[in-house]
Amino acid sequence: MMNKEEKLKKYNEWVFKQSAYNMALALINYDKLTVAPISGSDFREKRSAFLAGEAFSISTDKEIFKIIKELKDDESLDPATSKALKMYYKKINNLMCIPKEDYIAYYQLVSQSYNAWLEAKNKNDYKIFEPYLKEIIESQKKIYGYRDSKESIYNQMLDDYETGMKEEDYDKFFYSIKNRLIPFINKIIKAKNINDAFLYRSYDIDSQKLFMHELINYLNFDRSWGYLSESEHPYTTWMCENDCRTTTKYIKYNISAAILSTIHEVGHATYEHNISDEYDGMILSEGVSCGMHESQSRLFENYLGRSLAFWQNNFSKLKAYFPNELMDVEVEDFYRAINKSEISLIRTEADELTYPLHILIRYEIEKGLFNGSISTENLNETWNQKYEEYLGIKVENDREGILQDIHWSDGSFGYFPTYALGSAFAAQFMNKMRKDIDVDSLLRDGEFSIIVNWLKDNIHQYGALYDARDLIEKVSGHEFDVNEYIDYLIEKYTELYNLS
Repeated sequence: MMNKEEKLKKYNEWVFKQSAYNMALALINYDKLTVAPISGSDFREKRSAFLAGEAFSISTDKEIFKIIKELKDDESLDPATSKALKMYYKKINNLMCIPKEDYIAYYQLVSQSYNAWLEAKNKNDYKIFEPYLKEIIESQKKIYGYRDSKESIYNQMLDDYETGMKEEDYDKFFYSIKNRLIPFINKIIKAKNINDAFLYRSYDIDSQKLFMHELINYLNFDRSWGYLSESEHPYTTWMCENDCRTTTKYIKYNISAAILSTIHEVGHATYEHNISDEYDGMILSEGVSCGMHESQSRLFENYLGRSLAFWQNNFSKLKAYFPNELMDVEVEDFYRAINKSEISLIRTEADELTYPLHILIRYEIEKGLFNGSISTENLNETWNQKYEEYLGIKVENDREGILQDIHWSDGSFGYFPTYALGSAFAAQFMNKMRKDIDVDSLLRDGEFSIIVNWLKDNIHQYGALYDARDLIEKVSGHEFDVNEYIDYLIEKYTELYNLS
C-alpha cells in the first residue's frame, strides 16, 4: 500500500503527462484556426481525435482517480494542492462515466462542425451548419446524461463554465439588466447621435498590423511569452504561463474592430501569464472560471481600452499610421466614437451598453435548445425574431446573424452567459482598483505595467485557488452585486450623451 508521499509522486507524474497532451492538442487547434490548410483537415481531425482519446484515458485512469479521492480531503496538504485535488476529482468524475468511444466521436464531431460552420458563414447559409449543430446538441445530451446528476443538462453546462451558477441565478442576473438597461437604452437611442463615420473609412490592413504591434507593446504583451496571429474569430489559448497565443481579425472598413478584439484577447493572455508559476501545467493555472476570465478581457477592452485616458496616450500613434483617414479627428472625437451606443447585429463589435442584450439572446436560445422549446430547424428565424424583440433590429442574413459566433460549433453551450457575468465582475474590480491607484494618470503616462501588477497581485496570481465569488469578495470587500455594473454603464453613457 502506498504512503502519502508515493501517492503525491504518482499524482504529480499524472499532472505532467496530462499537461503534455493538453499542450499538443492546444497547439494543433491553434494551428488549425490560424494557418493550417483546410485540405488537410480530415487527416488532422482523425489524429487529433485519437490524441484526445489517449488524453481521455490518462485523465480517467482508475488508479489515479483512487489516489485523488484518497488525498483530496487530507487536511495536512497545502491549500493549493488541496484545491487542485478537489477540482481534478470533480473533473474526472464527470469524465469517467463517458464511454471512450463516445468521447472520441464527439471530439471528431466538433472538429468537423467547425469546418461546416466556417463554410456556412462564408456561403451565408445556416442550412449547411444546421445538421452539425443538431448532432452536437444530441451528442451533448447523451454525454451529460451519463452523469449521475439531479440537475438539468443545461444547469450542468452552466456550472461547468461558472461553478455554482444555475438558470435561476442567470435569470435574476439578466432580469436586473433588462429591467434597468432596456429603458435607459431607449433614452440613448433618442439622444443626439455621436459621429463615428470616420471609423469606417478605408484603413490599410498592413498599417493596422503595424499599429497593433505598438498597441500590444503598450499593453505589456511581451513577445517572449505572447504571440499575436489572425483567425476568423478572435480567441486566446495557452500552452503554459510563458506561451500564450492570441488572435485578432482585421477589417479594412472598421478600424476599431481589430483594436478592441486585440485588447480583449491580450486581457485573457495577461491573466494566464500572471498566474503563479507554481501552478503552471496544473488545473489551478486555468483561471478561476470563464466569468473571471472574461472579467479580465472585458476589463482590458472596455474599462481601460475604451477610456479617454487610454487614447490620450495611444491616439497620436494611431494617427501616425493613418494621417489622411484621421486628419480631421481629435482624440475626444475618437473616444466618443468608439463608445457610441448603437443597436447593431455583431456581438463582438457591440458597444458596452447594448452588449449584454446580445448575450441575453444567446442565453435564452440555449435554454430553449436544451429544454426542448426551441429547435435547430429554422433556428436562424428564431434568432432573427429575438434580435427584433430585444434590439429592434432586422437581421438581413445568416452571416451577420446566427453564424457570427464560433462557440456553438465547438459545443460551448453555457459559455455565452459568462461574457455578461464577466463584464459585471469587472465593474467591481475597477471600482476597487480606482481606490488604490490613479488609473487614468497611469494610462495617460503609458505606465500600464503598474495596472497589470495591481491585477496580478489582487486577482491573477491566485489562478483557481479561490472560487470566483470568494475572490470578488476578497478583492472588493463585499459580495458580487450586478448593480455596480449597471450603475457604471448608466453613469458612463449619461455623461457621454449629456443626458440630464
